[in-house]
Amino acid sequence: VQLQASGGGLVQPGGSLRLSCAASGRIFRINVMGWYRQAPGKQREMVATITAGGRTSYADSVKGRFTISRDNTKSTVYLQMNSVEPEDTAVYYCNAGVSTSWGETYRYYWGQGTLVTVSS
Repeated sequence: VQLQASGGGLVQPGGSLRLSCAASGRIFRINVMGWYRQAPGKQREMVATITAGGRTSYADSVKGRFTISRDNTKSTVYLQMNSVEPEDTAVYYCNAGVSTSWGETYRYYWGQGTLVTVSS
């Protein structure tokens, strides 16, 4: 199973950016998908998660600005980032819980990370 993240880049404060992460490989079912981020010198933190049924959870710092969504037909999770702030600068990683066959325990996989830089 591989997770391929894309969409990072340089954006000005107050701007918007959309991240995508597609899962591929031997996939039977995906439960929770999420985005995490790690800023320089800081620990990795949860940004947003979404269950297979569409239930979402957000870090307080991004509530009202970021929106997580997923397309189960494409095994893809998205993160729409609006009103970005310099404090949002970090490497963003996607994560997904994947089962590769019926009855198998879910394993969690990480994408390679995509850099988001918020600066004027």
